[in-house]
Amino acid sequence: MLAAGLLGAASPAAAAPAVTCTADAWSSTAVYVGGDQVSYQNHEWTAKWWTQGETPGAAEWGPWQDDGACDGGGSPTAPAAPTGLSAGSVTDSTVTLSWTAPGGDVQGYHVYRDGTSVATVTGTSVTVTGLAPSTAYGFTVSAYNAAGESPRSAAVSVTTTSGGGTPPAGELPAHVLTGYWQDFYNGATALRLSDVPTSYDLIAVAFANADPSTPGAVTFSVDSGLSGQLGGYTDEDFKADVATVHARGQKVILSVGGQNGTISVADSTAANNFASSITALMQQYGFDGVDIDLENGVDATYMSQALHRIASAGGSDTIITMAPQTIDMQSTGMAYFKLALAAKDVLTIDNMQYYNSGTMLGCDGKVYGQGTEDFLTALACIQLQGGLAPGQVGLGLPASGSAAGGGYLPPSTVNDALDCLATGTNCGSYVPDTHWSVRGAMTWSINWDASNGYAFANTVGPHLDTLP
Repeated sequence: MLAAGLLGAASPAAAAPAVTCTADAWSSTAVYVGGDQVSYQNHEWTAKWWTQGETPGAAEWGPWQDDGACDGGGSPTAPAAPTGLSAGSVTDSTVTLSWTAPGGDVQGYHVYRDGTSVATVTGTSVTVTGLAPSTAYGFTVSAYNAAGESPRSAAVSVTTTSGGGTPPAGELPAHVLTGYWQDFYNGATALRLSDVPTSYDLIAVAFANADPSTPGAVTFSVDSGLSGQLGGYTDEDFKADVATVHARGQKVILSVGGQNGTISVADSTAANNFASSITALMQQYGFDGVDIDLENGVDATYMSQALHRIASAGGSDTIITMAPQTIDMQSTGMAYFKLALAAKDVLTIDNMQYYNSGTMLGCDGKVYGQGTEDFLTALACIQLQGGLAPGQVGLGLPASGSAAGGGYLPPSTVNDALDCLATGTNCGSYVPDTHWSVRGAMTWSINWDASNGYAFANTVGPHLDTLP
C-alpha cells in the first residue's frame, strides 16, 4: 500500500506542463548549421550539422537533436502558399507537377485541377492521371498543417498531348530506357553505335575526355581500342551511326566523367570552357545533349552555369541528364543534389546509380542494402521528396553481375520497383505513401547487356510502356 501511495503521489509531477517553445518554427526552405535551434511539433530541436529541408525527427540518425517537449511559441500557423508550380512530363492522360515548399510547418499539399481537389500528397511533386487527350487544364496547389490550409498557388496551364501518334521531333517518350554505350573495350561485347537495339530510347556515349590544355573543356574521339575490336571504326563512321540512330528515333548524348573522369568545373572560366566544348561537340558529332557522370565531385554553382549555357545554345530539344552515385543524393545539402535542383529547369533525367553503394539510408530513415527492391524504392523517394519531379527521376542499374562490383538485380525486380513507385503494387517491405510514375530506367551498360542477351532491354524496356 505504501508503494502504491508513493507512485500515485508522483503522477502529478510527471504531467506538469512542458516549458514554452522559444525557438523560431522550423522552415523547410531555410538553411541551418550546427547549433541552430528551431521549434517543431511542440518540441525544440538543435541542428547537428548543415541541413535544409530535412524534417526534425524524421530520421533517428538525422541532422536534428531533440531537446525536449515544449508548448506555445512554436505552435504552427497555417502555411503560406507554395510557389514555383510547374509542369514536367505531359502525356495524353497524365501530367507531372512539382512546386517549392513554403516556409514553416507543412504537413502536406492539396492538388486542384480546375478548382477541384484531385490529390493529396506529402511531397512536393505529383503525377495527375485520368486526363483527356488534347485538353487544357489549370492546376493549383495549397499547403496545409494542423492550423489550416494555405492560399492556393499561382495556376499553371497544361494541355495534354493528342495521344496515339509519334512524339514531336526532339522529344523523348514519356518513359525512357537509357543505356551507356562504351567507347572503349573492357571485355563486354564491342558494338558500333548503330548496333544498339531500338529498345534503347536514349544512348549515353561513355566517355568524353578532359582537355589537358583548357581547364573545364572536354574532347571526344573514337577510342583506338574499340576501333581495333571492331576491325576499324573511325570518327566518320561514328558520325554516320549517329545519323542512323537518329533516323530510328533514338537520341544520343555525350557522357562526361565515369569512375576515372577527372574533369573539374570550379569557376566561371571552366564553366564557359566546358559549355563551349560540349556545344562544339554537339555540332560536330550530332549529340543531342550531355550527361554528367562525375564521380569525383561537382561544384553545383559553376556546373549549373555551364548546363544552362548548353541548354540555351542547343535550344529546347537539348537533353541534359545526370548519373550521381547514391551517396551523392542522400540529402538536398549534398553537392550533386544541389546541382540537380539548381539545374532543375533544364534537367531531363537524373539516373541515380543504385549499385557499387553498399548500404544507404532511405527516405524513411531506415538502412537498406543494395541489390534489393527496397533499395531502389526507398532511395528514389529521397529525390522525389527533395524537389525533383517524377518525370526527372530514373533508376540506374547494372545490366549484369559482370557490369558492377555490386547491386545487380534481376530486370524483373527493376520492373517491380517501377510498379511500386507508380502504383504501390509489387512492393517489397517498403511501401511509399505517395505514388510517382518515374521517367524510366538506365543501365550500365548496353555492351554488358549485349553480353547478357539483352535481358535488361528486353525486360525493362517493354515494361516502361505499361507505366501510367
